[in-house]
Formats: sequence, structure tokens, C-alpha cells
Amino acid sequence: MSRRIKVGPVAVGGGAPVSVQSMTTTRTSDIGATLQQIAELTASGCQIVRVACPTQDDADALATIARKSQIPVIADIHFQPKYVFAAIEAGCAAVRVNPGNIKQFDDKVMEIARAAKDHGTPIRIGVNAGSLDKRLLQKYGKATPEALVESALWEASLFEEHDFRDIKISVKHNDPVVMIEAYRLLAEQCDYPLHLGVTEAGPAFQGTIKSAVAFGALLSRGIGDTIRVSLSAPPAEEVKVGIQILESLGLRQRRLEIVSCPSCGRAQVDVYELADEVTAGLEGMEVPLRVAVMGCVVNGPGEAREADLGVASGNGKGQIFVKGEVIKTVPESKIVETLIEEAMKIAEQLEQDGAAPGAPTVTGKPAVTVS
Repeated sequence: MSRRIKVGPVAVGGGAPVSVQSMTTTRTSDIGATLQQIAELTASGCQIVRVACPTQDDADALATIARKSQIPVIADIHFQPKYVFAAIEAGCAAVRVNPGNIKQFDDKVMEIARAAKDHGTPIRIGVNAGSLDKRLLQKYGKATPEALVESALWEASLFEEHDFRDIKISVKHNDPVVMIEAYRLLAEQCDYPLHLGVTEAGPAFQGTIKSAVAFGALLSRGIGDTIRVSLSAPPAEEVKVGIQILESLGLRQRRLEIVSCPSCGRAQVDVYELADEVTAGLEGMEVPLRVAVMGCVVNGPGEAREADLGVASGNGKGQIFVKGEVIKTVPESKIVETLIEEAMKIAEQLEQDGAAPGAPTVTGKPAVTVS
């Protein structure tokens, strides 16, 4: 098991629940816009947020942002070591440093370690394939798993020399296969908490697939303590994907899940439209509820019985199941409103019974799982 650190109030590692992170896309110097985006991320279920700090104006904004944010703020530092100290002084919950591109980073470790220790600020050693130290590129020829791990452990050892171990590590690569192997090797060689990420994962669809494959392979082995899904998409989408991955692995209490069949020649209703309408009607529901929307009598009754609520459709009507029992049969035109009504009843009962609390609040459209 990894050791535990605290990023603000959020425990990372040591058996703590896997947390979900994202990063703002605003100019950090625009305090209002940055805080607005952080608020949106918080509403989406984000637990830790990272902000870029490439300029002095950005560094000057950190104190206000860190103070007003509802979730811990990590400053993301590249190139200029002076911004590491600025972020620590500003009260950021943690600082991410990239040892591959910060000028004379190794020579600054003693000062960084002292400042971070004095302020109780954790450091993430963020090794990235795209900015790996030239010495390691010459040694390995490219950003191999071994090169990424060697870089991370070397930098960690420098902090350890100054008795600083409030560290988490990431070894990111845009190839999930390389990334998985790098984290596997890293987990074998240290007990620092690990921040998982596939860097430059790509547009939403591609990035979601890459991240799901990589995170699933690692988290299912107990490797990884906090995650960031990197997408060329609005940051809130990263959070939703991350939460869904954790729910799918049983690492986060499930919220609303809609199971729908992929449709085929046997379907006697428009399953796509039905699933979309049910999804829209239940948008924002936060209780652990599984709803099955099935289009025919082959798998429909079985799937519907396995769900908390479901419909098996055919012949212009739908059988409504609750906890495996048929409670009514309704015309096709009434399926959506009936499912929504029954879902609301179940949700109300779950909330009264105290079954809803648990994972951080997740809002927005629930995901549709196609089986």
C-alpha cells in the first residue's frame, strides 16, 4: 500500500478513496474566470484542481484563488523555479513540478524541500514523456517506461536527501501501454502515492478510451491513488469520465446508471430515443439507481429484472419492472413518463433510508451504458 499524504483536506494514498482531479483552461491571472471554472468543476464532482502558472501575473493570482476555491488548488509549474516558491507562499494545497523542464531543478531541490516542509505543502513530481530530461533520452533513446521511472525516482531521492517525503508521483505518456508499464514498475519500486494520467490523450472519445483502458488496468491491480483524465474537451467532462471509470471499477459508489440494449432487428421500439429521453428526464439524479431500457423480449425481461427499475418493450407496450417484479404494463407512449415517475419514487425512498450518501456529489447527465 502507498503512503498517505494530504492535499488540503483530501487524503491521497494509504488506502484513501481514489480522488478525481482536473485542470482549469482559463488564464490563471483571470481570477474571476478561473474561480468560475473551479466552481463548475466542483459541481461536477472534482475533488482537486490544478491551475497553470506560466507568468508572474498568474503567480500573483494564486493566493486569491487558493483562498476562495472550494476544493484544493495545485499550482502547475514548468520552466521557472521561482513560481514554485510563489505557489508555496500563496498557500496552494500542493505544487506540481516538472523536473524535465524547470531550469536547474536539481540544484533547487534543497530550497524547494525546505519551503514546502515549512508550509506543509506536498510536491508532485510530474514526469512527462514529452519533456523528459535529455540525459535520459540519450540513455534510453526515447521515453521508455524505464526512463520515466528512473527520472521520477531520481528526483524523489533528491527530496529524500533533505528529509522531504510529502511527495506524490506521476509518470505520464500518451501511449497507454507505455504508461501502464511505467506505473507498474514505479509501484514496485516505491511507496509514494501515484497520480495516474495518460498525457495528451486526445479528443473526448479517443481520450476516454485511452484513459479507461489505462486506469482500469492499473486500478484493478491496486495501483493508483488519484486520477486525472486528460481530454481535449471541457474540464467538467474529464471529471465525469473519471468518476464513471471509478464507479465501473467498484471504487466509487454508483450513482444513476442507465442500461440500454444496442438495438437490433428484434427491437420493436426506438431504443436510442427511449434511452435518451429517460436519460434527459433523470438528469441530475444522484442516488445509486440502475435503470434498464430494453427493446425486445429476448434479453429485456432478464435485464429489467436485474435492475432496480426497468422496462421490457414490445407490441406497442412496455412491462415496467421494479426490483425484478412486474408492477404494470403501459402503452409505449407512456413508458418514459412512467419510468421517470417510478425512478423518483425509488430515489425518494432511498434518500429516506439513507442509501444515497457516500461519494462526492455528481451532477449532470448520467452516462448510458449500452449492453
